[in-house]
Amino acid sequence: MTEFRTLPWTRTPDDAPRRVGVEMEMAGVEAPDIAQAVIDELGGSFDADSAFSGTVRDTELGEFTVELDAEILTSRRYLDALKQLGIELEGGAFRDNLEKLLSQVTGLVVPHELVCPPVPLAALPRIDAIRARLHAAGARGTEASALYAFGLQFNIEIHSQDADHLLAILQAFLLRYPTILERDEIDLSRKLTPYVQPFPEDFVAHLLDPDYAPDRDGLIDDYLRYTPTRNRPLDALPLFAWLDPDRVDAAPVEHALVKPRPAWHYRLPDCRIDDPDWSLAEPWAAWAGVEDLAHRPDDLRREARRRFGESSALKRWWSATWRSLTRRGQR
Repeated sequence: MTEFRTLPWTRTPDDAPRRVGVEMEMAGVEAPDIAQAVIDELGGSFDADSAFSGTVRDTELGEFTVELDAEILTSRRYLDALKQLGIELEGGAFRDNLEKLLSQVTGLVVPHELVCPPVPLAALPRIDAIRARLHAAGARGTEASALYAFGLQFNIEIHSQDADHLLAILQAFLLRYPTILERDEIDLSRKLTPYVQPFPEDFVAHLLDPDYAPDRDGLIDDYLRYTPTRNRPLDALPLFAWLDPDRVDAAPVEHALVKPRPAWHYRLPDCRIDDPDWSLAEPWAAWAGVEDLAHRPDDLRREARRRFGESSALKRWWSATWRSLTRRGQR
């Protein structure tokens, strides 16, 4: 699949064209190699911060960030640890070579990540062209190793801030989630990690209840009460933190990791960048299917009613009990 499906809503609340940001995790290539793939497709130049990270500036589509997904390395906090042992490394060839070695060794398990700026939906084929260049350069993805729980993430700008619309998107995602999981054959390594754990059953039933019609404050409150974590296949915390920062700040969430933005953070897909038959159009089609269902209110209500009827009191009780036990264990 190479054609990108269109979305039923194409404008933001400000009546601007909707945009999407893309994040790709991979191994097998270093930061300069990733940057070169961007430059070859979109121009620009690479400003390296270290062997682990840097920024591709002045491209046709904005600034791209390349980093090793290990904060202790990208922030150079490892230098502080060495100082405590009496070892001080000044800038120069030795530290550069050490960081290059650390990048190569750490990259066997910790992915390098390419973070793309928000681009118009029509520009997604250009991002996919970068994906193809990285594939040709030897990038390895989720299925290359049992240790590679690498993900692909879309940050899709919202169409509306209204509670009804936000609820429709969440409901449609909850209804489409099992199909996406089965059809896209999400890798076991990612299912076993905490990064994309499914939404709890009592939350699913609460949102799909035919009588549920919250205002926006109520919707955000319920989300924070049932699932106060970013580790979901559709992470709404960045969006809710942008819509209502005080409400999210007061909740027990991973505040340092939540980056407010007017977008849905869809983080379920694998990054199968080493598969010659895979493209970004495949996981994008799954998201487009979510919005298509949200755009058909009669179908959405019918499917929600059916799924709500399948949710037993026992399943909801166990979901709530497990959440309570987990929270106690974190105190």
